[in-house]
Amino acid sequence: MLIFRQLFDPQSSTYSYLLADGRAREAVLIDPVFEQARRDAALIAELDLKLVATLETHVHADHVTGAWLLKRQFASAIALSAASGAEGADRYLAHGDRVKLGARYLETRATPGHTHGCVTYVLDDESMAFTGDCLLIRGSGRTDFQQGDPRAMYRSVRSHILTLPPACLLYPAHDYRGLTVTSVAEERRYNPRLGGDIGESDFVGYMNNLGLPHPKLIDIAVPANLRCGQPEKETALPAEPGWAPLTFTFAGIWEIQPDALEENAANIQIVDVREPDEYHGSLGHIHGAKLLPLGTLAARTTELARDRPVVAVCRSGARSAQASVLLQRGGFNDVANLAGGMLRWRAEGYPVEGGQA
Repeated sequence: MLIFRQLFDPQSSTYSYLLADGRAREAVLIDPVFEQARRDAALIAELDLKLVATLETHVHADHVTGAWLLKRQFASAIALSAASGAEGADRYLAHGDRVKLGARYLETRATPGHTHGCVTYVLDDESMAFTGDCLLIRGSGRTDFQQGDPRAMYRSVRSHILTLPPACLLYPAHDYRGLTVTSVAEERRYNPRLGGDIGESDFVGYMNNLGLPHPKLIDIAVPANLRCGQPEKETALPAEPGWAPLTFTFAGIWEIQPDALEENAANIQIVDVREPDEYHGSLGHIHGAKLLPLGTLAARTTELARDRPVVAVCRSGARSAQASVLLQRGGFNDVANLAGGMLRWRAEGYPVEGGQA
């Protein structure tokens, strides 16, 4: 069984792709984004996968890769094209090289044109391909910087992508209209730049007259990606909470386990977001917890100190997860949700006030 997830970074409109062998639990992540590394790591952990490699389709100009951050956490190999010019990778790929994930593999196809080092990754059964910025949905990547070459791109697409089976699904590195996937058959027929009977000279003329501005982050992203995402200074790393042991979830919320909350309770503001009858009801409440029902929380944040961490609590952890989001939007930086809520707190024998035996 293949595990597959398509992930999105709204800031750069970048798609990242997680693929794993369901039996071996070995995974690869294609085109990770620096700012989303924490999210990606949470998903990998929640799915109980071993990240064996991060793969780049090319040296990106619109975002910094998360490859180095993920290697730091998972000891995953960094792999990208040997023609990329990047330093610090663990594996440099050439046309025809395979990247294994358990019993499955991705085949590397050199598809230069957007940049000299662009590659497309094709799943072993040719049911899926990951085209980077070479072939987009009803479009193509630009060819006016980073060794771009419209003739090379035309040949890459026509020789190594559109020759795949018609039903093969194509997943690009970007889309700016909310589209997520296409197929070889669709792009052969409907791609206005590369489909149908469009010739090489037609495509070259089209691409040479796009007149697009350079990407805003090109001067930052390209040098960083030529280092595989390693920051020049450690201060560029995303800050990790230091006030208690926390876990970041794929839902984008920091969670604290009951034992960590009990150990650090003296330094934490505990906010119970249940209704008053629940707070005083059968489950009881945690000593020192302040009752601020979820429906009134946004209007009562002035009752909380901004210089102390906040842990939100409810019956099961659902309402308090939403409370965590509301508190973060309200400017509270150190916020976490009690994993499992009062149900878990009581089930694991932690002390409560009130409630029934």
